[in-house]
Amino acid sequence: MKKAFVFPGQGAQKVGMVKDLYDSYSIVREVFEEADDTLGFSLTSLCFEGPDEELMKTCNTQPAILTASTACFRVLRAEGIMPDIVAGHSLGEYSALVAAGSLSFADAVRTVRARGQFMQEAVPLGEGAMAAVLGLEGDKIKEICAAVSAQGGVVEAVNFNCPGQIVIAGTAKAVETAITELKAAGAKRAVLLHVSAPFHSSLMAPAAHRLAEVLAQITIQPAAIPVVANVNGKMETDAAVIKDALIKQAASPVLWVDCTKTIQQFGASVFVEVGPGKTLCGFNRKIDRSIHSENVEDIASLQKTAAFFQGGN
Repeated sequence: MKKAFVFPGQGAQKVGMVKDLYDSYSIVREVFEEADDTLGFSLTSLCFEGPDEELMKTCNTQPAILTASTACFRVLRAEGIMPDIVAGHSLGEYSALVAAGSLSFADAVRTVRARGQFMQEAVPLGEGAMAAVLGLEGDKIKEICAAVSAQGGVVEAVNFNCPGQIVIAGTAKAVETAITELKAAGAKRAVLLHVSAPFHSSLMAPAAHRLAEVLAQITIQPAAIPVVANVNGKMETDAAVIKDALIKQAASPVLWVDCTKTIQQFGASVFVEVGPGKTLCGFNRKIDRSIHSENVEDIASLQKTAAFFQGGN
């Protein structure tokens, strides 16, 4: 039975995430201590005490989720549960690369801290927006976004999360216009998201350029197991290809449906969401109901997942 570990992206954060694992496992405390030492401030206190508005800042959210996810992974590893293939949604790709041995945790946490800052600074606050579109085909969404963009501004389909759920991003006015057009075209819902920047749109190109400079200064190893890249939905192990994919990822759509299908084609029948929340489990159900999904974010979910594998299912 092949296992896939999938790692959540921004939006999964909450004050208190993985606190019971932190209290129960010294290996989790070591991960948080390493993050604190690397960043030069107490990410641990921010994760467990807040305030929420600070945790929600992109430059804090990204290292916080990476740290929580890596802590969950190391508990699974200590329990003898290891993946055959990994992937992560947006930010989660960095967690996946840590799990695959391609990135050191310290380099990853420093990089995503910078990544969050670069993405926030690429577009002035209030000038960009994102919206979730439900119940409309991807080709129609792309067609409408292209038509709206031709009138001025930028709006693009950026997250292909699952059938019936696609996220658009761009300049605020263009996104608002697209919402109106998408609803008129039959979308069940099209709602603005509470985010601080138009992530994964072409407006993030300045962030990608700055990120390239940071990635040029760190060592990326060949992945010990396949990592499925957001930008093309393909399995990668080559270090140079991985680095290039990370640079492109900042200003390119997340092809999560393609990633999931690639994992299935690899032969993985069980997906374990490693980190806070159950967002990716939800996507899995909509992509293919035959996927068996587990999640590990606390003691209860860890015990359930361990029991599943120990039962030989």
